[in-house]
Amino acid sequence: MEYDVLERLLTIMKRLRDPQTGCEWDVAQSFETIAPYTIEEAHEVADAIARGDMADLKDELGDLLLQVVFHAQIAEDLGHFTFQDVVASISDKMERRHPHIFGDATEGGHHLWEEIKAEERRAKAAGGTLDGVAQGLPALMRAEKLQNRAARVGFDWPDAEGPRAKIDEELQEIAEATPDTVEEEFGDLLFAIVNWARHHGIDAEVALRKGNQKFERRFRSMEDEAGESFPALDLEAKEALWQVVKRRGG
Repeated sequence: MEYDVLERLLTIMKRLRDPQTGCEWDVAQSFETIAPYTIEEAHEVADAIARGDMADLKDELGDLLLQVVFHAQIAEDLGHFTFQDVVASISDKMERRHPHIFGDATEGGHHLWEEIKAEERRAKAAGGTLDGVAQGLPALMRAEKLQNRAARVGFDWPDAEGPRAKIDEELQEIAEATPDTVEEEFGDLLFAIVNWARHHGIDAEVALRKGNQKFERRFRSMEDEAGESFPALDLEAKEALWQVVKRRGG
């Protein structure tokens, strides 16, 4: 991207945030009010990629870039940092984490990347193993990251049999739960399922996203098959339609 193109976007945001002449809505925003939009735009980028829609991906990447610019402008308005500081920070980080490209290291790869990240965390603070796993991540993704962090210090099942047995244990605890504890037990079950998936090398977030897509695809096929009569069908008829769609490989 040419610098003058980026400068145009920065200028637009600065004008929108001007307390005297800017947009009332933009001026009123804060990090906290904008954060949900940032998360939403990241998911819309992922959705465009999953659909293979390059025109939509271009637009969604623009929306995500706007979020970065918006947060940076809020920070500048408050005297914390500027967009240029953000760019300098990530540039420094990328060079630091690729010493085999920009430095003297003879070997690189993901292992070195993780070692450097771990060292950066230690340099920031003498925090615990789980520090720095963002609270705002999707729950399944955060569960996997927490489990991976714990595994680095040896707190992990030796194989997939451990988390599989844990699932049975959690199912039993749900069956015995009270109304006050059942939500917590369901959380424990989902955490155990993520752990089982992790031991099989499966990203639970991706797996569930694909499961959602499959359900949506099959449900839409059921509606197309039945037409306007679909809502009035009883459950048995709907289940029969589901099986038809499933056999077709929908």
